[in-house]
Amino acid sequence: MSKINQLQEIIDSSENIVFFGGAGVSTESGIPDFRSESGIFKSLEKYGDTPENLVSHTYYIDHTEEFFDYYKENLIFRDAKPNPAHLKLAELEKVGKLNAVITQNIDGLHQKAGSNNVLELHGSIHRNYCQICNKEYELEYILQSEGIPRCECGGIVKPDVVLYEESLNNAILNFSIDYIQNADTLIIGGTSLVVYPAAGLINYFNGENLVLINKSETPYDNLATLVINDAIGEVFSQIKIQ
Repeated sequence: MSKINQLQEIIDSSENIVFFGGAGVSTESGIPDFRSESGIFKSLEKYGDTPENLVSHTYYIDHTEEFFDYYKENLIFRDAKPNPAHLKLAELEKVGKLNAVITQNIDGLHQKAGSNNVLELHGSIHRNYCQICNKEYELEYILQSEGIPRCECGGIVKPDVVLYEESLNNAILNFSIDYIQNADTLIIGGTSLVVYPAAGLINYFNGENLVLINKSETPYDNLATLVINDAIGEVFSQIKIQ
């Protein structure tokens, strides 16, 4: 039996699927992983620093204008469209098979595809708030601002994204753990499962089927019911929703 057929059978027999996705879910929508080899080269060449440092809390505080310059150029892709993985997951939610999407991505493509219950571990580029008065701003406000985006009260408008050195939102983390603990099938896609604490979420799963879909190997492949080393959009495009 082919791996796609195996995945189809697992999905068909499952009643409580949870999906956990990383950067690889969005690369097929034209959003590059900023921590890839080319992303590192680009950041070193233009900014003289690594991507991790450029989107760290320390860099945001010490070099705020340079942070926004890097952020707007490398983490925002306004024209990106959902790919077959995003669309199929939204369909699975609609028919009652999938209970939650947990994502490390900040691009909002799952919501754009039609998913409703999306837990964004690292926040979203679409939410921005003043650090003084908490007034909320759309993404467009950040993009149209020259230099450091400021609120009418004078405060800096910060993207609601989790920077390196910042903690994940505890409520979202706890909701994610709860969904994973209660799932009968956990599908993990587009992540190498090496970035913590998000990668540690897999340890809370005690259901029947663990499916790993990633182009490269992960440290958890030996624990999986099914491992598919392929692009996740390509895989999901072949799945039929019953």
